[in-house]
This record gives sequence, C-alpha cells and structure tokens, in this order.
Amino acid sequence: MADGHLFNNILLGGRGGTNPGQLRIHSGGIVWRKQGGGKVVEVGKSDLVGVSWMKVPKSYQLGVRIKAGLVYKFIGFREQDVNNLNSFISNTLGITPQEKQLSVSGRNFGEIELNGNMLTFLVGSKQAFEVSLADVSQTQLQGKNDVSLEFHVDDTTGANEKDSLVELAFHIPNSNTTFVGDETRPPAQVFRDKIMSMADVGPSGEEAVVTFDGIAVLTPRGRYTVELHISFFRLLGQANDFKIQYSSVVRLFVLPKFNQPHTFVIITLDPPIRKGQTLYPHIVLQFETEYVVESTLSISEDLLSTKYKDRLEASYKGLLYDVFTAILRGLSGAKLTRPGKFRSCQDGYAVKSSLKAEDGILYPLEKSFFFLPKPPTLILHDEIECLEFERHGAGGSSISSHYFDLLVRLKNEQEHLFRNIQRNEYHNLFEFINSKGLKITNLGETQATGGVAAVLQNSDDDAVDPHLERIKNSRDGGGDEESDEEDEDFVADKDDGGSPTDDSGEEGSDASVSGDEEKPKKELKKDAVPKAASVKRKQKDGDEDGSKKRKQPKKKKDPNAPKRAMSGFMFFSQSERENLKKNNPGMSFTDVGRALGDKWKKMTSEEKEPFEAMARADSKRYKEAMAGYKSAPTNIDSGNESDSE
Repeated sequence: MADGHLFNNILLGGRGGTNPGQLRIHSGGIVWRKQGGGKVVEVGKSDLVGVSWMKVPKSYQLGVRIKAGLVYKFIGFREQDVNNLNSFISNTLGITPQEKQLSVSGRNFGEIELNGNMLTFLVGSKQAFEVSLADVSQTQLQGKNDVSLEFHVDDTTGANEKDSLVELAFHIPNSNTTFVGDETRPPAQVFRDKIMSMADVGPSGEEAVVTFDGIAVLTPRGRYTVELHISFFRLLGQANDFKIQYSSVVRLFVLPKFNQPHTFVIITLDPPIRKGQTLYPHIVLQFETEYVVESTLSISEDLLSTKYKDRLEASYKGLLYDVFTAILRGLSGAKLTRPGKFRSCQDGYAVKSSLKAEDGILYPLEKSFFFLPKPPTLILHDEIECLEFERHGAGGSSISSHYFDLLVRLKNEQEHLFRNIQRNEYHNLFEFINSKGLKITNLGETQATGGVAAVLQNSDDDAVDPHLERIKNSRDGGGDEESDEEDEDFVADKDDGGSPTDDSGEEGSDASVSGDEEKPKKELKKDAVPKAASVKRKQKDGDEDGSKKRKQPKKKKDPNAPKRAMSGFMFFSQSERENLKKNNPGMSFTDVGRALGDKWKKMTSEEKEPFEAMARADSKRYKEAMAGYKSAPTNIDSGNESDSE
C-alpha cells in the first residue's frame, strides 16, 4: 500500500478469546476490522502511548497501549513483518517499538508491575500474563497475605463459546519490596488499595455512575433498569440480568419513529449477548421522544477532569434519549449514528416494510440499512453485492401493484427480502440507493436512460408503474434476458426460506407463488362455498351448463407444468419430519409442523446453509423448466383435474 501496511487474518486477543480480522497500520494510526463485519478498533496516532512486540507460539504479538490505559493485542505476524513494521512505526508514528519476552517456565511466583490500568506478572523479567484492571469488579483480602481479584461476568464473552477469566488470587509475602506495609497495613492491604484505586470497584462493587429506571427494551424484550458503570453497563429486569463491557459496544444508533412519540436507541454489540440459545447482537431500546429528564453523575471530579475530560459533564438536562446516549457514548467511547439524507415520501427517515413475516420499518442510512424492531437487522453497504427491486403483481394486479419488494443480496451469498414497501416510496428509495453507487441488478447498464428520467418526473402515482417502466426501458435498451426472467418469476425464486412460524408444514408453503397465480387462488377460496352449493343443485337437475361453470376456474392448473421450487425450510422439513414422528409417536400434524418451525428458527446460518443450497438449486431448476414450458405448446385437459383436486 502507498500509505501503510495491510495484514489479513490478524487475531484480536481478549479475555473471552480471539477474533480474526484485518489490520491496517498507516500514518494516521491503527485500524482493525473483524472478519465478516462487526467490531472495529480504531487507534489514532495521537492516542498511541506505546507499542511492543512479543514472540508467542507460532507467531508474533503486537501490543498497542493507548492513553486511556487499555492495551490491544494483535496476534498473527511473521518475523519478516516485525522487521518491516519496526522502521515504519518509528518513522511514521513516532514511537519506538519495544521487545518483550514471554515466560514459558511455568512458575507461578514472580513480580507484579502496574502500568496505567494494566497488571503485568513477570517471572525473571519475562511476562507471564497481563490483565486489564478495568475488568476487575471486586477485590477481597483473604487472611493477611492473600488478595483475590474478581472479574466482571460479561454476558458477551460467553457468546464466543470460550473460557473466560473470572477470578485470580495473589499471595503477597511480607518480604516483598514492591508493596511495603507496616504494622497497621500489611503488604497485601497495600496491594489491594492500589488495585482499588485503579479498577472499576466502588462500594460493594455495585455503584453506578447513573441509573435509568423503567426503560422499554424491545430486544431482548422486557422493561429494564439500565445502570451505567465506569467500564460496563447493566440491564436489570424481573427475569434477566445482563452485564456488558463497554469494549463490546461497537456503535450506537439513534433513529426516530416518524409520526410516533418514540425514538429507537440501538446498542450494537460484538460479541453479542446470549439468552438461552439465542444471541442478541443488537439491544433495541425505545424512549418517549418528548420526555425530559435531569441527571447528575456519581463520579469524582478527578475522573471528570482527567479520563473523561471533554467526554462527560457533571450533570445533564434534556430529552431522555439524548441524555442516555450522551452519557453512554462518553463512558464507552462508541461512535453514534443518526439518520442521514434519506427522506420518505412523507418526509420521514424510514419506509414501512416486513422481514421474515415481521412488520417493521427500514432505515436507509448513509453507510448501512437498519430494519427494526424485530428482528433487528443491520446491513452495511460494504457487505452488499447487489440489490433488486421486485414487483408484487404483473400488469392487471390492482392491489399488489401498490407495493414492491427490495431484495438485498450480500457478498457472502446471504439474502434479505424486504416486502410490502409502498409504491410511492419507490422514487426516493431508488434515487438514494443509486446515489450510494450500489449495484441494482435488474436495471442492467441502462440506469440513466431517458425513459427512466421520464418516469421519475411523473408525479401521478396511478398513471404509470415506475418499476415496470424501468424494466421495460432496461429490456429495450440492453436486451438483458436474465433480468426479465428474474422479474417474471421473482417470488418463486426469492422465497424467504419458508417462515418457521407457518405451522402448516410443506403444503402450506406452496402459497408463495407469483402474484399472477396467487390472486385467482384467493378469489376461488373466497367463493368456494356458494359455488359448491350451486354446482350440487345444478347437477341434480342435470344441467350441463352448471358443470361447465364448475370446471371453468380449474383451467389454470396444468398437470404438465413444472413443480414449483421448494424453500430451504421445506427441504429441512422433508429430512426431519420422519425422524420427529418416529421419536414422538402420536404427535399431530400441526404439532409436527410447529416443532419443525421452532427447530428451524434456532438453527444458525451455517446449519441452514445445506438446505438453502438445495433451495437455490431447485429454484434454478424451476426457472429453467418454466422457460421450456412457456416456449412449448400447451394442451390442458381440465376434465379430470378438478375431480382430483
């Protein structure tokens, strides 16, 4: 790189394990990004205090100390990387890297060194281990010479399925020269007092800087008391208690709800918190927008004037969500995101939509999309491969033509389908997405043609379908057959995986077909009872015309038509249904479907992938078969079909 060095597969070490990512060292500082998106560590040049190298098993570790007292550990460098970076760091960042050695003797007696808020245990001048005193929640004096340190039980560390340090004990002999005591204060007491002054330990280890009572939390659902401490915050509910380190906070979002007296505040975590078998990467809080509050912080003047200078004030007065985010941002150092330039047709910040059968609102932000409230879904622009606008119905569909869908396909081949967006939001949403340079697949290379501009200028919403005009213009200009085919059968190809909440099993999922076929089905179902009575009476009288009327609606069914594509959930149901029945004899059909849906819900993306791959292959098969079916002459015999139905 012209400015700096870039390294892949560099591990960020922590108390809960390691996470792989990409590290960039440049003239402005150091940036580490987690692999697959999520946590980002940014250290500016002005925040750097010291840099050190250490040889660890199979690689080298880079230690970066910042002004706040924290030390970030990046693991995975080669020996030649160390030589290349030493001169770059010295010349560009103005810091001379130090060399440390790791003790591998296995001894558990040595010396303690306190530097900033880091405790280092040395054995023969070599480092055995290092811990952050910001993680210490409580210290206890055991006897005259022993001191135990208890660490915060962070609900996010368990999400990585890693062991986490919870307690550490030291024996401080009277003969030590580092912590010298007297008759009234033994050396262990001197050591404990030193730790107390540097760690996040208040009276009983539970004093909060500020407390907010009765906050509505939508995910995980409940009403909680929120306590903000020096190095962590806590959610206290009737049934759940979460303690979360600020180091796990990736970003804060403040997103107002249009025409409603509430504002969302979202705390994005990496790693996420766990509740049972469910992971929550986003904590969604809902505040009353106009509620005013006044709060005074329980924090010493020394901390306000030193560690939190220009970050916190002694007291706050203002709107509740503003006060909450200001204090949380000051304590955690996390960045804050607010709505960007996008405006809906009603001058709001979001558009109404649905995701996985859940109604909500989609916020198009400057660098991401955020769907709220459930399931909270954050999609960064950098993760997007392409987007596709999909219409509900073709041509004559009067109801479904008032809505459209937005399909977001990610670089990791995952897809998110946002359904039921009102048609009058199309212009603003399209222009915003296009301005961000994101690829829109069903427009081909003809995004800036005159026909598109003409449609966008048309303010009469009922005069023309803007999406149909775009597709028609794209087809005429570029002849993109793939886009046209995708548009024709979009629902069969872009099914949302079969909602696990549908208890009807395999058969019920067949209702997810194209808009052209779905409407006649609904009309037939609506008139089923009166038509059946009419047919029965006319057959009794020997009326042949009645028989013709009875058979007329069934002509749309062709036994030679290709079988519709199955979703990932349907493939999963096929493979698991018999095993479930075998293990639970006597279980009803409805209970089997419900159990399969619950199991599908709890599966991870990796566990679902084999079935989703089968669904994609089946979708491809269906599209190819439909292309051949439509090009071949058809001869539908509806005489026996209605009886088989």
